[in-house]
Amino acid sequence: MGHFIFNGKFLKDGAAVAGPGNRGLRYGDGVFETMKLLNGNLVLADGHFARLWKGMQVLGFEIPKLMSPEKFTEEIKALAQKNGQEKKARIRLQVFRGDGGLYDNSGSQFNYCIESWELASDNGSLNSNGLELGIYTAARKSCDVLANLKHCNFLPYVVAALHAKKEKWNDALLLNQHERICDSTIANVFIIKNEELFTPALSEGCVAGVMREQVIAALKASNWNVNEVPLTIDDLLQADEVFLTNSIYNIRWVKSIGKSDYKNDVIQKIYSLVLGTIG
Repeated sequence: MGHFIFNGKFLKDGAAVAGPGNRGLRYGDGVFETMKLLNGNLVLADGHFARLWKGMQVLGFEIPKLMSPEKFTEEIKALAQKNGQEKKARIRLQVFRGDGGLYDNSGSQFNYCIESWELASDNGSLNSNGLELGIYTAARKSCDVLANLKHCNFLPYVVAALHAKKEKWNDALLLNQHERICDSTIANVFIIKNEELFTPALSEGCVAGVMREQVIAALKASNWNVNEVPLTIDDLLQADEVFLTNSIYNIRWVKSIGKSDYKNDVIQKIYSLVLGTIG
């Protein structure tokens, strides 16, 4: 049996840490980060901790003075070592409030939980079998102050993921309140048309992906034209190539969405370029 960390203490997997009055359980009152640990080091750690701190500030958390990216990093590495997962692991760091009602948060204000899972040896490689996606239309993401955060109220993604599993898709794309492309259940989306790249702007309601930011920065540094703009369903379906990005899988080629099929010629070049910037 593995272990996780709750408020600085090692606990065995399955141990209970929250009762029915917990605000994280009741209201999704928290934020989280999913990170990759590679050979004992967190990949793109600065970006992840910057987004986590911004999320806590937006939600009005009172962050203890002793809490810092350095402290979290130390505990993450200790957990991976205890679980024997230092070589390659997926890390989930979740911060949430303690007990209280909607207008009463006088209880414990700051709780955190760190979990780790071993990743396959080929994790992060460009997939040779393209993903098959669909577009989920029964829920929308709002373009508001919470949209870019990794917060614990993820219901549009939850129902979209369940629908994708039912339809035997590898993932589902979500729309925003304006009926435009937002992101997938676990990733940001990019399209390529005439060797020019496009991705939904953050104002379109997508999560502010750390790998998304890294891909954009790496491409712009190599003089690629990357456009952060609104994308319609037609833009997506008429693209030459489509790929997804997140911090665990890096870049994944999308082979088809509905009846539209996509190549991966440019994606292979982009993968090689970006991989060189993250190690």
